[in-house]
Amino acid sequence: MTIRPIILGGLAAILFSSSALAARMDLTIGMVLEPPGLDPTAEAAAAVDEVVYANVFEGLTRIGPEGAVKPALAKNWTISDDGLTYTFELREGAKFHDGTSFDASDVVFSLDRARAEDSTNAQKALFSAIEKVEATGDTTVVVTLSEPSGAFLYNMGWGDAVIVAPESADTNKENPVGTGPFKLDNWQRGSAITLTRNADYWGDQAKLDTVTFRFIPDPAAATAALLAGDVQAFPNLPAPEAIAQFEADPRFTVVIGSTEGETILSTNNKKPPFDDVNVRRAMAHAIDRQAIIDGAMFGLGTPIGTHFAPHNPAYVELSETYEFNPEKAKALLAEAGFEGGIKATLKLPPPSYARRGGEIIASQLRDVGIDLEIIPLEWGQWLEQVFKGKDFDLTIVSHTEPNDIDIYARDDYYFQYENPDFKALIDKLNVTADEEERFALYRQAQQIITDDAVNVYLFQLAKNGVWDAKLNGLWENSPVQANDVTGVSWSE
Repeated sequence: MTIRPIILGGLAAILFSSSALAARMDLTIGMVLEPPGLDPTAEAAAAVDEVVYANVFEGLTRIGPEGAVKPALAKNWTISDDGLTYTFELREGAKFHDGTSFDASDVVFSLDRARAEDSTNAQKALFSAIEKVEATGDTTVVVTLSEPSGAFLYNMGWGDAVIVAPESADTNKENPVGTGPFKLDNWQRGSAITLTRNADYWGDQAKLDTVTFRFIPDPAAATAALLAGDVQAFPNLPAPEAIAQFEADPRFTVVIGSTEGETILSTNNKKPPFDDVNVRRAMAHAIDRQAIIDGAMFGLGTPIGTHFAPHNPAYVELSETYEFNPEKAKALLAEAGFEGGIKATLKLPPPSYARRGGEIIASQLRDVGIDLEIIPLEWGQWLEQVFKGKDFDLTIVSHTEPNDIDIYARDDYYFQYENPDFKALIDKLNVTADEEERFALYRQAQQIITDDAVNVYLFQLAKNGVWDAKLNGLWENSPVQANDVTGVSWSE
């Protein structure tokens, strides 16, 4: 900051200079959705990690802003030659927010809890290769796998793999107790969550004293809050129509980054008529992806033809597999025996990509004889009815978890796809460590789910980041679903 010379007398001049140079120590961040709880080991909602990942909870490893695996509660590790044994050396002196000490027994508890038969972890499959977890000292943990897992260290960096204490695990949903540089201060239901700096943090201290996450789902309200200064950052602005306005305003920084958010028209593959591949292929031909990107996202988004991020080196360009062709869609519906049309429901969660995109998709499908009843849902309703209850025909959602094509191999996953060949391919991928071999298997996996038209793959969600130009340290891209504020600060 440049301070203009001002003639003031004595103490007044000193006070002015001190206050002018003092860096701001608080931050209010805007988010679209309020998390249903704050325990990332028991919740599927991305909004949970957006508040607590790296800020409140930590894992053995963590995923950095560039997508690489970094040490976290494990300061280093060694891997046996056969790829089956991982020995983790843990941080010394780390404590949970309630004052209890962190040690190897907490790692054993957390990993055994996550992989237990009665586990409620939404990503239980991440732990499926673990055969045994042992503490061989207060700061050493040995994890033995039943088979090699090339993604094991990466998996341990997911929010679902954070380390929790047995003393507080059952109450983390309402009162999260982690080891991170921030701890929960206050949760105003329906409004905001405030974190405060953890003065007893084992690592580098956070540069902010308080961070408040405000929940503003309405695009117009989100724009207004930024312009008024009520929030100083919206890492994922739900108003793409306002991006040009912020780009022209020197008070703000605008960064259009990438995410892991494959946005799809998700389909209940076991519910007639969507159990017929020709019906699913008809929908894929009936939808103009670019029209949805332009109409719902104001041009911000990348068309995709499979469940994989375009920035990934293993990505296969398949977006032209089902070109926009309404006549071909009608012919496929007739071939499937539905020349008279189909009536179905489209359940939409709150994000603007879903609500706006849903209107466009309903119109496009109506043109080929698929009449949709649009049913708006709140996030909690969507989780209960669609994700958990599988009570849906069609829905629109962004899957923001990294490298998550393996969900298509999971038994009883919400879109209920079953293909033994695909499952065998993922099994092979899980035991393959060589990078080029893994890329080849990923490419095969993408082709299979596209050929089966499991879902209609729409676009990769852009990260529309807008924040105060004096803020430093916010992530430009989203390799994981996080608002990591551990290194955020204000310029003086």
